[in-house]
Amino acid sequence: MRKIRQAVAVAAGGAALLSLGIVPAHAEGSRTSYIGGWAVGNESNRWYDNNYDGTSTSVGFSGCETDTTFSGANLGLFKDISLAPDENHGSRANYCGTSTWGDESAGSYYFKLNSFTYGSRLTVSSVRIAW
Repeated sequence: MRKIRQAVAVAAGGAALLSLGIVPAHAEGSRTSYIGGWAVGNESNRWYDNNYDGTSTSVGFSGCETDTTFSGANLGLFKDISLAPDENHGSRANYCGTSTWGDESAGSYYFKLNSFTYGSRLTVSSVRIAW
């Protein structure tokens, strides 16, 4: 009986939030991957952001190492433009955490490894891209 009351309370609370126009924030899309021995200049696969929401574009790293000592990487976000140079949307430092660019307009995006400290190859066991 207690579980039924809890379920009813949760459903009522959710309905109340929706009636107020409060909706939980969810990313339009995300993907998880890894980086295996990238050199400066390597690029991620592209993803398409329809810009259906106000979620920031982010790239999260965990399990970072180089062939010497990892202490940070610099990532650039680019919008893929057909028949023209790609748009540079800025660079962010990543210290094996999450780098965020804000809510981007609709389009095809990728990130590029601009630089990292120490070593010649970067490996990241988990990369999470959200948009």
